Amino acid sequence: MARNKKYRTGQTAIRFGPAVKALVLCLFIGGSGIGYVAEKHEIYQLGQQITKREAVLSKMEDTNEKLKKQLGYMRSPQYLEKKIKEFNLGLVVPQQSQVWRLTEPASQAGEQRVQLAAREQK
Repeated sequence: MARNKKYRTGQTAIRFGPAVKALVLCLFIGGSGIGYVAEKHEIYQLGQQITKREAVLSKMEDTNEKLKKQLGYMRSPQYLEKKIKEFNLGLVVPQQSQVWRLTEPASQAGEQRVQLAAREQK
């Protein structure tokens, strides 16, 4: 009988090995599946963040364009004259003798440029 018990315990060990292999294989496949789904979810969330940030960027670019136009209008001589009259500042256009012309330092080519002290509107 002792011989039969040894044989049976050996057989149990043989049956236990495939069960462990199957369990490890199932855990690997299940873990891979869960990892795949988690990565797909992460990709989806990142896509949503990109979409939201692109919308915010577009809105900011539109606002920036509006502000550039507003700044251009506010720098115009007509607007400035209107504000001068509105606030009664008493400013007038300078006479030609009051405008100082500055020369730019000579460049490497030896050219000299004349520049007005104030910016001119284009």
